[in-house]
Amino acid sequence: MLTDFLLTHCLPMYFTADTLVFQDGQFTSAEQAQCSLYAPSLHYGHAVFEGIRAYQTANGPRIFKVKEHYERLQYSCRAIHMPLNYSVEELTDITYQLLEKNNLSNAYIRPLVYAPEPMMSIKAPTTSSLFMAAWEWGNYFSNQLTRLTISPYQRPNPKSVPIEAKVSSHYANSIIASHEAKQRGYDEALLLDINGYVAEGPGANFFYEWDGALYTAPAGNILQGITRNTIIELARSMGVPVFEEFFTPETLHHANGAFLTGTAAEVVGVASIDDHVFGTPYEETIGAKLAAAYSALVREEVGARRTRPVAERPA
Repeated sequence: MLTDFLLTHCLPMYFTADTLVFQDGQFTSAEQAQCSLYAPSLHYGHAVFEGIRAYQTANGPRIFKVKEHYERLQYSCRAIHMPLNYSVEELTDITYQLLEKNNLSNAYIRPLVYAPEPMMSIKAPTTSSLFMAAWEWGNYFSNQLTRLTISPYQRPNPKSVPIEAKVSSHYANSIIASHEAKQRGYDEALLLDINGYVAEGPGANFFYEWDGALYTAPAGNILQGITRNTIIELARSMGVPVFEEFFTPETLHHANGAFLTGTAAEVVGVASIDDHVFGTPYEETIGAKLAAAYSALVREEVGARRTRPVAERPA
């Protein structure tokens, strides 16, 4: 069976023979979920998705900032003219049911909205399908310090695509940049914007530290990550100044440290960028302190600093 081959050779982490997924109004076996090979989303990348995490807490499994994630999913659909017939509340309820049915507490959740009807015309769809899966998935970078390199590829021009929408086709740029960096022996890429300023990683936002303050790229040429925004809130609650401004790669030569943020990556330190190694040990940086604070926040640990409501469990 295809499932046996995937479990043995390709995708041991994503599903098993017992995994249930949500597709178009019902829960079904992951083995039975299917999509037409003529679906325009497959051919043109016209789809949107979210990456969401749930954590085990003293109050049971809680989805971190679920409202913000599903509000962004709705925005992404509007941005590319993709219909979505689910409210934030309905999406939240489906997600908690998905966790319960798969007996998951610490999990990564992937909702995908795509155009299902066979259509080769380049036009917006009139209907959409919702697929949602969840699986156990550790930190994307395995909590190791990363070695970045400035990519020869830029982030897309925000006047060519809605850059702050989480659109599937945007990630072709991410895959190409990441693969090129790894071919050159680095862990990940760091992309610039069309004007030569540092933007973000292929799937994570970037911060650097200097003289007790944090700096990160402003809105406009980046995806404003929910983890990014949480880290900004946490830093300011700790009295750390945060500046959202443009900066060049050369600026990073004077930095004390740097880190990446994202739902999959959480908060991961950066060891170096190209040949420049940061002088301050990561465990002594603001980034390391924020990583610990973020971990406590998402798990609702006693004494954790609060930003906005962490999770909303339907009644």
